[in-house]
Amino acid sequence: MERAFLVKTYMIDLKNFISAVSQIEEEKGISREKILETVELAIAAAYKKDYGQRGQIIKAKLDSATGKFDIWQEKIVVNEDMIKSEEELEEEARLREAGELPEINEEDDEDMQKKVRFNEEKHIMVDEAKKINSKAQPEDVLRFDLDVREDFGRIAAQTAKQVIIQRIREAEREAVFEEYEEKIDSIVSGVVQRIEGNTIFFDLGKTTGIMLAKDRMPRERYRIGQRMRLYLAELEQGQRGPQIFVSRSHPKILSRLFELEVPEIGTGTVEIKAVAREAGSRSKIAVMSNEDGVDPIGSCVGQRGTRVTAVIHELGGEKIDIIEWKQDSEEFIANSLSPAKVLSAKIGRNRAEVTVAEDQLSLAIGKEGQNVRLAAKLTGWKIDIVSKETGEVEETSEEAEQRVEEEGETVVSENFKKTETAESPKNLGAEAEAEASVEKTDEDLVGENKKSKTGTKIKKKKGSVKKLKS
Repeated sequence: MERAFLVKTYMIDLKNFISAVSQIEEEKGISREKILETVELAIAAAYKKDYGQRGQIIKAKLDSATGKFDIWQEKIVVNEDMIKSEEELEEEARLREAGELPEINEEDDEDMQKKVRFNEEKHIMVDEAKKINSKAQPEDVLRFDLDVREDFGRIAAQTAKQVIIQRIREAEREAVFEEYEEKIDSIVSGVVQRIEGNTIFFDLGKTTGIMLAKDRMPRERYRIGQRMRLYLAELEQGQRGPQIFVSRSHPKILSRLFELEVPEIGTGTVEIKAVAREAGSRSKIAVMSNEDGVDPIGSCVGQRGTRVTAVIHELGGEKIDIIEWKQDSEEFIANSLSPAKVLSAKIGRNRAEVTVAEDQLSLAIGKEGQNVRLAAKLTGWKIDIVSKETGEVEETSEEAEQRVEEEGETVVSENFKKTETAESPKNLGAEAEAEASVEKTDEDLVGENKKSKTGTKIKKKKGSVKKLKS
C-alpha cells in the first residue's frame, strides 16, 4: 500500500532536455523510458546529497511533457517482529568482526530475511503509520513530501552527473546485449580491429567481437581493416559489457552461408540435414528437398556453380562436397563417401561396412583418411572401407580419426542440428569444382594417382574438367 502527500514541484529547461534525450536515444540506442528513469535517479541522488540524510529513500518523478518533477521520501512500515533485537545486532557485529557472518540466501528462514536494523529515516513503526493512514500495514510504503529547495550544490550536481553517466553506460550495454542476443547462431559482418597473439578482435559496429584461437581457420591470414563474415557463436554478459565470441571454424557458419546464398534453403524448400567440416580444408554438407521436383544439390550448386562458389570464396577456397541426404542409412552412407562410387553398404550393430572397387579406394578413403572421416561424422556411423577385390578392410573411420588426433587438429560436425567437433579439407560435388580447383594438367593428376591411393582423379562431364580431390 502507498500513501501520497502533496509533493513540491520543480522545473527543468524542457526544450534543451528533450533535445538531449532524443540525441542520446538516437546515438546510444537506449529507449526514452530508460533515459527518463536515469534522470529521475540522478535528481533523487543530487537532492539526497545536499539535503537528505543517511539511509533515506528519496524518489523523483519527471513529467517529460511539462518538464516538471516531483520529489518525495519513502518509509517502509515495520513492526517489532521485523526489527533486529540488540542481542541480534551485537551477535551480527561480532561475527562480522571475525569474518564469519553467514550470507542469507533463499533457503534461509524467511523471518530472518525480513528482519532489519531500524532506521527512523527509512522505517516507520506500524503504530505511527496508522496515525497517518489507518489502513497502514507492515511492509507498506508511505510517501512524504520534502521541503522546497532552490538549487543543488556543486557536489550534488557532480553526483547527479556520475549517476547519469553510469546508468547510461549500463543501459547502453543492456541494449547491445539484447540486440546481439537475437543474432546468436547467425552470420554477422566484422572488420579486423586488432590482433593480440592468437586472439582477433573484430569491430561489429556497436561492440567488439572476440575470436579465440580455436575459432580461427587454419592457415587463414587476418589483416587490420579486413572485413569478413563471422558466425556469432556465444554471448556473455561481462563486467565491462557484453562479450561476443565469433567463429570462422564453426560448422554452422557453412550452413548459414548457404542459407544466405540459396533462397530455397531460406524458404524451407531445401533443408540442410547435416554438416561435417575440417575448417579451411574440406567439408561435407547433406541436403534434402521438401518439395517434389526440386533438386537439392542443384539448388545449392547454382547455375554454373555460382552459389557454392560464393561460399567457397568466403571460406578461403575450402572444398565442399554436397551430398543428398537419405532416410535410408545405407543409401545415405553410400552418398556420404562421394566422390567415390560405392558398390554396397551394409549396416551392422555399431558400424557400417562399405565395399568399393580397387580403383575407388583412394577416393573413398581420401587423403590421410579425410573422406571416410568426414563421412563418419556426417552420418554418425563408424565406417569400414572394404576392397571388393581382396575383401579386406582397407581403412576405418576410427583410424582416420586417430590420425587427426595425433596431429592435434580438430574435427567439427553438425549432424541433424547437433554440433560436435571436426575439421576437414573440401571437395566440390558440382560444377563449381572446376572454378575452385587448383590448376593441374591431366598428366600430372594421373601420375599422382599411380603413386598413391590418395591421389587425384579427373572427371570430365559436359566438356568441362572437374577435379575431385580427396
